[in-house]
Amino acid sequence: MGRRMTFLGVAALVAIVAVACGGDSDGARLAPTSVAASDTPVSSVDSNLVPTLTTTPKPNEDGLLPEVGPNERALASVLQGRGWGTDFTRFAADLDIRNISSGGVPRDGIGSIDAPRFAPNSNPPDYMRTEEPVIVVSLNGDVRGYPLSIMTSHEIVNDVISGEPVLVTFCPLCNTSLVFPRTLPGGTVLEFGVSGFLQNSDLIMYDRQTETLWQQITGTGLIGTHAATQLEFLPVSITSWSDFSASFPDGQILLRPSDTERHSITGRALARDYDRPPYVGYDSIDSSPFLFDGPFDGRLPPMERVASVTLDGFNVAYPYSFLSEQPVINDVIEGLSVTVFFDNGTESAFTARNGNFSKSGSTTLFNRVIDGRVLTFDLVDGVITDGETGSVWNKFGAALDGELAESQLEPVTHAAHFWFAWAAFKPNTEIRGSTDLLTSGLSAIAKPE
Repeated sequence: MGRRMTFLGVAALVAIVAVACGGDSDGARLAPTSVAASDTPVSSVDSNLVPTLTTTPKPNEDGLLPEVGPNERALASVLQGRGWGTDFTRFAADLDIRNISSGGVPRDGIGSIDAPRFAPNSNPPDYMRTEEPVIVVSLNGDVRGYPLSIMTSHEIVNDVISGEPVLVTFCPLCNTSLVFPRTLPGGTVLEFGVSGFLQNSDLIMYDRQTETLWQQITGTGLIGTHAATQLEFLPVSITSWSDFSASFPDGQILLRPSDTERHSITGRALARDYDRPPYVGYDSIDSSPFLFDGPFDGRLPPMERVASVTLDGFNVAYPYSFLSEQPVINDVIEGLSVTVFFDNGTESAFTARNGNFSKSGSTTLFNRVIDGRVLTFDLVDGVITDGETGSVWNKFGAALDGELAESQLEPVTHAAHFWFAWAAFKPNTEIRGSTDLLTSGLSAIAKPE
């Protein structure tokens, strides 16, 4: 059956939400085996209840659906019945509501961290593993790390970095780590939570001020006061704890919630068993995406990790299978000269901490122009160097030695996704999975004399 667990018809949604309200004792989404063992399999929902959209209305200039139709009204009726105070007169025009599904938990069933605590990198908690993956965010010299072992169980952290309210997110089903400012252009500061809903398996967030629903992977408002509003992406990278702590000794690392901490909305205990992630083995290349019912883009395996970037509306993806063989690449995207650094040492977030850890790798991506000079990077004996000056660089784009010592490359906003998720939202992506596919006209590396 197409589009299982969809919102429409209404009867299907009511059944799904009723199950979701039971939630999970650890606040994680139901495991795939739990779905298969359900007394009422989602695939048994009558497909006749799913509407067929016969026309695609043109959006207003503000990106909103010009007229709320019967499908949207049916959705609004169900959610209002569940206590949602969202403004259901505003829908993003490019939203196909048939793609929205229950994630198996109620609103805030996965508890966001709203009062995060940190330890200095110089005095970390003893549970941090050397190659443990960490989201790295840097604002105005304030550098913070968010372990994926924590983010997998909470998905959202409402933080303030260097005085700026920031939203740190991770969708484990799509392997998507993204960070946004929480302050809208008009000055409104939002606080976010986990809605319990998904689109194409990706986390749908909500803000607690207006109960607008937001798509994590795109940063766009879907339904509500801020529908069609775009959050700004902040540069972010994933790296190992050892690389993060060594490169940023004055940084801070997010601490696990204590046994006494409670969620700000539900009052439930925040702490989880962080040594047992809820999606063990999910990132295997042979796995199937969880709660995804859309078509697959067969150019890559669905669970292939890609470093993805959008510049001026042009989408590019670099498969990790390519980057693992070519860990430093130089490219041009829409006129911008970029470089990608790949490190195969970072562990996967989808293995139990008491098991055999698999490696997933991690990427950083930068503008490779310094003071008007285009640099060409290479990996020489395990060291990143530029061919123009022979300067030595680290994976965070900082020059450590040579003519350009103390220079810093400008980060380019990108993310690591599972291919199925990125392709669902960005179907027109160009895959650059070999050196032959990198943009032509690159300068050959000229070794300094």
